[in-house]
Amino acid sequence: MAEAYRHEWKHEINYADLLAICQRLRAVASPDPHAKDGRYFIRSLYFDTPSDKALREKIDGTDRREKFRIRYYDFDTSFIRLEKKSKRSGLGTKYGAPLTVQQAQAIIDGDLIWMMDSENPLIREFYCRSQNEGLRPKTLVDYTREPYYYGPGNVRVTFDYNIRTGLSCTDLFDPDCVTVPAPGSGIILEVKWDTFLPQIIRDCVQTPGRHVTAFSKYAQCRMYD
Repeated sequence: MAEAYRHEWKHEINYADLLAICQRLRAVASPDPHAKDGRYFIRSLYFDTPSDKALREKIDGTDRREKFRIRYYDFDTSFIRLEKKSKRSGLGTKYGAPLTVQQAQAIIDGDLIWMMDSENPLIREFYCRSQNEGLRPKTLVDYTREPYYYGPGNVRVTFDYNIRTGLSCTDLFDPDCVTVPAPGSGIILEVKWDTFLPQIIRDCVQTPGRHVTAFSKYAQCRMYD
C-alpha cells in the first residue's frame, strides 16, 4: 500500500536551530504518540544493485528514482517493514509491506523464493527486481528521530540526528553491530505535507540562512565505500 505523493523539504540545521524550532513547534504541533520521551531510534537496511543504481541516481539527481529498505524501530522486532521510497519531480511517496523476523532474515540471506507467492504486491516486486537487477543488502543506517504532527495539511515535521553507518555490516538484528558516524551529517530537519503547508508551520520551521537540501541518509552512509 502506498502513501499519496507528498511535498518535502529538508534542511541541514545546527543544535541551536533545533532548540528554537522545537520550542515553537511544541506550542502548535503534537508529538508522535509512538515516540518514547519524544523520540525513537530507527534502523534501516538499504538494498542496491551491484552497480549501485539507487546511489548513482541520487548523486546524479535523477528525477524519477526508487530505493528499497527494511526498517524497524527501537529494536522492536514486532513491527518490521519492507519499504520502497519513490521520488518524482520533487514529490515523494512510500510503499510498505509487513515482514516477520524470519522473512526479513531470509531476504538478507538471499533466500527469496517464498516471495514469489506472496499476496503483497510490494514483496512480489522486490523479488522480481532482485532477480532482474541483483538487489542486495548494502549498509545499515541508524539514527534518532524526533517527530511532530500538525493536522491541517497532514504535516509531519521530523528532526533526525546521530546518523550512523554500519559500513558493510548488514546484520539488521544485531544491536551490537559496530556503526560509525556518517561523514558530514548533522541534524536534518524534514517537513512533509500533502497539498498545502500552513503558514503557522512555515513560521515555526523558519531557519534564516539555511537552504533546502537534497540530503540522503543512504548516500551519506555510503561515503566510506
